[in-house]
Amino acid sequence: MNRWKLKYVSVAGIAAVAVLTGPAATGAAAVSPHAPHAPGAAATAAPRPTLTAKATVSSVRAWQQFRMYGVSHHMRTGTRVTLQQKQGKRWVSLPASVNTTRSATYNMRVKLGLKGRNALRIVGGGAISPVVNVTVR
Repeated sequence: MNRWKLKYVSVAGIAAVAVLTGPAATGAAAVSPHAPHAPGAAATAAPRPTLTAKATVSSVRAWQQFRMYGVSHHMRTGTRVTLQQKQGKRWVSLPASVNTTRSATYNMRVKLGLKGRNALRIVGGGAISPVVNVTVR
């Protein structure tokens, strides 16, 4: 008995699609199943969150402290942002993270020990900042 109900529902669904795609569907009164239901709803998506990143220095000695800072856009106040370092082909999260401020900024203290050119970025709130290079001597 369940099998017949499923066939009936699927036939009804096909009939409804055929009615919507017929000649009457080309008019302004046609309703799309994917259209927003509210008449004032806009089809634009919410802006994507973004992060900027800068370092106070371009070169430091090993384990010398410097700061990474930047601005977040389209994120809630207090969003956690974390420093990542490229190690080989992978991005590794370092134990340096802070929350964004009310003015949508962040500022964190960083110490690096991996000598050479370090590629760093900030991630958080669904955003990834551009890469910042800091050389450790």
